[in-house]
Amino acid sequence: MIDVLTDWISRMLDALTRCWRWLGGLYHPTTLKERGMLWSGALLSLTLLVVLGVLGWYWSAEPEAFDVRQVAQERAGQSDQQRPVIGYTFTSILMHIGETLLDKRGGYLSNDLAPPGVWLDNIPNWEFGALVMLRDGAGGLRNHLSRSQSQSTEDVDLAQAEPQFNFQNDSWILPATESEYRGGIKALGRYAVRLADDKQQNAQFYARADNLAQYLQIVEKRLGSLSQRLSASVGQVRVNTDLAGDAAARQATRNAGAVMVKTPWRELDDVFYEARGAAWALLHILNAVEVDFEDILVKKNAIISLRQIIRELEATQQATVSPVILNGGGFGLFANYSLSMANYIARANTAVIDLRDLLQRG
Repeated sequence: MIDVLTDWISRMLDALTRCWRWLGGLYHPTTLKERGMLWSGALLSLTLLVVLGVLGWYWSAEPEAFDVRQVAQERAGQSDQQRPVIGYTFTSILMHIGETLLDKRGGYLSNDLAPPGVWLDNIPNWEFGALVMLRDGAGGLRNHLSRSQSQSTEDVDLAQAEPQFNFQNDSWILPATESEYRGGIKALGRYAVRLADDKQQNAQFYARADNLAQYLQIVEKRLGSLSQRLSASVGQVRVNTDLAGDAAARQATRNAGAVMVKTPWRELDDVFYEARGAAWALLHILNAVEVDFEDILVKKNAIISLRQIIRELEATQQATVSPVILNGGGFGLFANYSLSMANYIARANTAVIDLRDLLQRG
């Protein structure tokens, strides 16, 4: 067995050596001069395209899931036996999501002007989906989770972080998007440091049922929108229910009683990867919620409901077998990735609504 393996390795090394020598001869200045400028230019252009294609493929890998407890403990410098202060895990995960957007393979791609980043669209849409959830988390932390009541003073660092995360996502200079987002991460970091310092009194995190319910209300609207956009991949007639349930309700512009909604085929993968990025960020945020709101969730007998939401979101992260986003129709012969994603998102949205209702009960 060892002899067979040794022989195979020797053959592979020999093949690689011959290939390297052949490439060296192909790109040798004498060879290029003999072949002429047109042939040499075509060879170099083809080589550049191959290199950019491989680099684009490498950059298109989505970030892996991570352990929220471990991330929070490492940031706090604590051991496994120690539990970070309430709210530290939630804040740490928002920071880690922001850092992942900026420091993953290829860095932040949504504002790239040079190849291969400018050619890629799946990862930039993934980035936008995750960014929206980061913005919602930072907004919920600023307006609800760090304040005891509506008349309380907002935290100065959170008041700086939220608008920086809401800076346009594709600015490449003056200022660059990355610099603004890093500023938001640093502001969250200052809040986290003050939160973990038991000698101060001006940074707080309130793990209360009503605060969590207010944040979940934002989440359910995001998931509902994503579910509708994904479902439109096959086209559907939607009845106007904007004013349903209130006979006296009015709206600014009258809409038709029914409308045909269908996502253009060029945007199918955009919506799919945006939803995938949003689900990736949200499942980590909700894992952090489980840590920081554990006592409340146990008291409300709601921790299983939260875990069911997380499980549905984890299902959205399954690997795609096809190199393109398939868009089979309804009960047709081919799969429809958007409808499968919409199913998981819709089920997670329904579970979020049930969880929020459970938290609002006395």
